[in-house]
Amino acid sequence: MAASSLKVIFMGTPSFAAMALQSLINSRHEVICVYSQPPRPKGRGHKVQKSPVHTLSDENNIPVYTPKSLKSREDKELFASHNADIAVVAAYGLLLPEEVLNAPKYGCLNIHASILPRWRGASPIQHAIWKGDNISGVTIMQMDKGLDTGDMIVKSQIPIDNEMDSAKLHDALAVMGAELIIDVLDDLADGKKVQYQKQDNKLSNYAPLLRKLDGRISWQQSAIEIDRQVRALNPWPGVYSLVGDKKFKILKTQVVDKKYDEYVGTIVDKEGLVSCGNKSILKIITIQPEGKKAMDFISVLNGGYLKMGDVFS
Repeated sequence: MAASSLKVIFMGTPSFAAMALQSLINSRHEVICVYSQPPRPKGRGHKVQKSPVHTLSDENNIPVYTPKSLKSREDKELFASHNADIAVVAAYGLLLPEEVLNAPKYGCLNIHASILPRWRGASPIQHAIWKGDNISGVTIMQMDKGLDTGDMIVKSQIPIDNEMDSAKLHDALAVMGAELIIDVLDDLADGKKVQYQKQDNKLSNYAPLLRKLDGRISWQQSAIEIDRQVRALNPWPGVYSLVGDKKFKILKTQVVDKKYDEYVGTIVDKEGLVSCGNKSILKIITIQPEGKKAMDFISVLNGGYLKMGDVFS
């Protein structure tokens, strides 16, 4: 007997979500339509571009809807008219009204890039690294009207080491989420009992949307804290510091087991060593002067962009 399948609405926008969509396309289930954020201007030329999920859907001839919200009666009625068995949501970018959450037979499932309830909100990947977590992971959850507050179905985790940056963690969790969601859908389609676990709200933390200001370094922090900030917030919003009125992006760093008494932010060695809080030392490996390409620290000194004894503010 042929395995049963589900009619799925997929809702997502960035590359993280596109990985899950591709997994669904390759599965036994049917993606009947896709919801994604509207095309927006991007890049230096501000050319209007479709999202990664939208582009992948077009390549596979899947109908795409791009409402600016789902609040209107017309949008809600259209969503319900698809008669889906389930909706899968991954980094979509819009809040779903209750009518939308309840429209599919099995409701809406979310692929969330943290081990809930640890990081709820828009930037769980970056916050896990930034705040020094030693593990991250993916949770498949049944969505409710709260922000990432729904019952958890399955979780999987991955260690965060001192080399892990947000790009590496993003890619690992995208693969993990794409695999987990198929397991859950297969179980639902096969009539297997799915276990739901309530979240402990007392253990939750909020990971808000990142702002450009989040990337500015305070050198009063320890070298370990600054290194986490660099690994977490590149490429967006980017990590930076000033020397006078000159701005420098800090792209790659390393904690060094040395101690100096110089004022925090001082360049103490031509190898790129900078004094930080608690007399700790951070080595800047890759740095980008404003308007220039990224380079190693020796090249910055040789080019006259910085000099020994300069102080990052």
